[in-house]
Amino acid sequence: MNAAFTYYERTLALLKELRDTQTEAIDRAAEICTNAIANNGLVFLFGNGHSRMMCEEMTPRQGCFVGWVAMVELAVSNHASIVGNNGLRTALHLEKYEGYAAEILKSFRFGPHDAMIIISTSGLRPLIVEMAMGAKERSLPVIGVVSRKHSEAASAGHSSGKKLIDLADVVIDNQCPPGDCVLELEGLEWRTGPTSTVTGAMIINMLRCEVAERLLQKGITPTLLPSHQFVGNTSAQEQLERFYDHYRRSLAHLYTD
Repeated sequence: MNAAFTYYERTLALLKELRDTQTEAIDRAAEICTNAIANNGLVFLFGNGHSRMMCEEMTPRQGCFVGWVAMVELAVSNHASIVGNNGLRTALHLEKYEGYAAEILKSFRFGPHDAMIIISTSGLRPLIVEMAMGAKERSLPVIGVVSRKHSEAASAGHSSGKKLIDLADVVIDNQCPPGDCVLELEGLEWRTGPTSTVTGAMIINMLRCEVAERLLQKGITPTLLPSHQFVGNTSAQEQLERFYDHYRRSLAHLYTD
């Protein structure tokens, strides 16, 4: 179990670094999100590839609440087949295609109090960079969740030379090393043991909890998605229906002038 425990210890060290260095960034991000939701705005989350998981970690998830919207573009995040239809090749190609983010954004009608969180460990691909550009053009504050070490060590992938860290109003560093993985094993050319899922989920949940507390301090009670695993629990079912209804109504400005 040497490799397992080495991965555990190294990832735990990254979580400690996250706690010790990212408090101010998480505080600033929480203030943006709280103000958005308190003013009946929405906080959109976008991430392609594996980063999609962080969007869905925020919502829909037990303990989430109305105000968050996961922008899940299946063409760049649903590639479990790896080869064949909906495989990895096409998703990786689309990430590099300039102009694709603009087409995604055309499908949304953003409001004056909305904000956006963009998750990308590298923060380099044109899709991510142009998503940030498009959000800022629409006057949305942008929060980037990214590995500074990876982004600063790599060349920009967009023709502008910009990276997510250059565009985000707040950057939360997920502390991951270049390439994400932390474990070198004799006999393997490439590292294993990716960490961005662990640190990314921690960031998302820290942000969620902090925003919930700040909304309560403002006298606003978030409408939470309850655990629906309690079979036969009438209260949980009633709360689930309330969540559906409030979530539907929160999207009203996406479809009206």
